Order: sequence, then C-alpha cells, then structure tokens
Amino acid sequence: MHIIPKVFLIISLLGFTFSDIEKKEQNLYFSGGEELVFKVKYLFFNAAEAKMTTSKTIYQIQNRPTYKIDVTGRTLNIFKIFYVKDNWGTYMDTATLVPYISYRHIEEGDYRKHEQINFNHRTKVATVNVFDRENKKVTEKTSHDVPTGVQDIVSGFYYLRTMELSGLKKGQAITIKGFFDKKLYNIKLTFEGKERIKTKIGEFDTFIFSPTMPGNKLFSGENPVKVWITDDKNRIPIKITANLVVGSLNMDITKATGLRHP
Repeated sequence: MHIIPKVFLIISLLGFTFSDIEKKEQNLYFSGGEELVFKVKYLFFNAAEAKMTTSKTIYQIQNRPTYKIDVTGRTLNIFKIFYVKDNWGTYMDTATLVPYISYRHIEEGDYRKHEQINFNHRTKVATVNVFDRENKKVTEKTSHDVPTGVQDIVSGFYYLRTMELSGLKKGQAITIKGFFDKKLYNIKLTFEGKERIKTKIGEFDTFIFSPTMPGNKLFSGENPVKVWITDDKNRIPIKITANLVVGSLNMDITKATGLRHP
C-alpha cells in the first residue's frame, strides 16, 4: 500500500518551492505543541491516518534552538493487511527555519528503512547515514553538496507557512531545489487561486496549490495533486486530493490542537 506514505509527503514537498519568495521577518504562524490530524480516504474507504506534530520541547542542535517536527502515518481497518507505519521528521531552527537533522523510519509490510541526514549549512554539505533493519548500526554513509538554505522533506512545509503568499497571482509557478533521498529535486508548484471550504474543524478561506510531480507510475495526469492551505494566522493544510493511476485519494483534516492562534 505504498500510495499512502507517498501522499503523506505531498504536503511537505510544497515547502521546496517557496524559498525564493520573500519570507516574513519571523515565524508568526506555528509554535511548539501543534498537532494536525488527517483522515486519508482511498476510493471509498478510510484507509489511513496521518499526523503532523511539533514537540513542545525546544531542542539544542548545533548550539541552536530547534523545533522537533514529525509527520507520521499508519494504515487503518482493512488496509492494515498492507501494514504501513512511517515516521518522517526534522530538527528545524526556530529562527532561521533551516533543518539541521532530518530522519525517516519506514515500515511498509516487510520493508524497513532507517535514515538520518545531518545538514551543515556553513559548508553546504548534507551527510546521509543509512542504518540497518533494527536501526542500530550505520550501514552506509555518504556526503552530498547542497545549496544554501536547503530544506528537507518535512521542514520545507513549515518554512512555506511563514512566506508572504498574498502577492501570488493565479498561474504563477515557482521552482527551487530541495534535498531528499540523496538527491536535489526541482519541484515546481502552481498557484491555482483561492477558495472557501468547509472542514470538520471549521470553514476557511484557502490558497490552492498544484505541484508538478516528478514522472512516476503512481499519479495520473500532469498536475494530479491539489493542496488547500488556510489563508489565516495559522496557515495549516486542511485538504489534499490526488488522482492516481488506480482510483483517487483524499486527505481531510479532522483535528487541529495547539495552534499558535486558536
């Protein structure tokens, strides 16, 4: 059931696209203790649950204060036969909003992957450590050149939330590099306009974005994914839709706690 964890990450991929837009002088949109919960529907079934959690604790990494942010996903009900339990996370500077450590722990059926990336923004190097199945020993270590201010798969979305988005024009497309899976990716995202939508946690004005996904056999069409992000003081994702080769998948927010602006 590999489509579930891949779509969990669509939210985060958006963050790669906005590093060249003017950023607010400070983060005014999120803080420690925030948790967002999503219901994932595949075809007509409640297939999975996803969470985005920012720890209340501030961690010191490279002598800098950081947020520990985790994106997790697990399959539900009849889809448990596919067994997915994934955790993608980052330690992100509370002021500059760059990642220092990125990690992922993947459990999908019998498959396991444990990885940690250490970012040195001074030397512009990302060191990737791959661990064994039990997540105890490093089995592979590689170093990669990265650009200044590069984002990882999770920190990118939280960086996006601090951007000045009000000046975007419909159809505007932006591309920038993000580091993931030992590679730099060019992710292009198109602003599709604004819409007011109802959710289980309320009614919101939203920005709509459509990322152009790298060619693969999972998604159907040129722009198969759309994401709705609230146009308010919190800037949270509340809805995602994806057209797949087989069927469609929808993510809808069901709970939001610890918001900086209740």
